[in-house]
Parts: sequence; structure tokens; C-alpha cells
Amino acid sequence: MAEQHTLADDFLLDDDIFKDDSFADTVASKKPLKHLSFFQQLPVKVSLELASVEMPLGDLTRMGEGDVIALDRMVGEALDIRVNGALLGRGEVVEVGGRYGVRLLEVEDINLGEASN
Repeated sequence: MAEQHTLADDFLLDDDIFKDDSFADTVASKKPLKHLSFFQQLPVKVSLELASVEMPLGDLTRMGEGDVIALDRMVGEALDIRVNGALLGRGEVVEVGGRYGVRLLEVEDINLGEASN
């Protein structure tokens, strides 16, 4: 008597095949890596974060003109410099030719050569 197989049985995969590091290495090695100069042309948004505070929405809705919200930084503390929302470092506001600028005081340890999860 012929052995019967269901269609689902024919397509079962061993899940462990994807856990094997050599599989990931083989897939990754087939794609050529772009030189970092390619990425130097991409535009990013740089912003400064003065300070922030977390407060209940009810308190915020009761506020009116002239009320003051106390923030989490002291006067003179360095501001956070963010690139596309990610922390790059800290700096201070300066005036450059009649415009605002930022002087870098600290730069976070960022290694662009390694992939991050």
C-alpha cells in the first residue's frame, strides 16, 4: 500500500537550520559591503534637547498663560545633541554669525563599523 503524505508534511522545515551561525554567515557574505563614504552623503536631522519633564496630563490641561513648568536640567548644564533621535553627545549653545550653533562638549562612544542590535 502506498504511503500517504499530506501537503503540509512535504514543506516542513527544520527550525534549527536558521539557528546555525554558518547559515547567517553564508547569507551575509554574499552581499557586498558598501564603503562608508556612501553613507556620508545621507542627510540626518541634528537637534538639541534643552530639558524635559514627565507630568500628568491633568496637570498640563490646568495650566494657563504665565504658568511655569519646571524641567529636569539646571541652568548651565550641557544640552543633549541628537541625530535622528539618537543621542550623539552633549554640547552648549553658542552664537555664530548671528545664528545659533552648538559646541560639542562630549561625544558618545559610537562605533559605526560594528552592527548593533
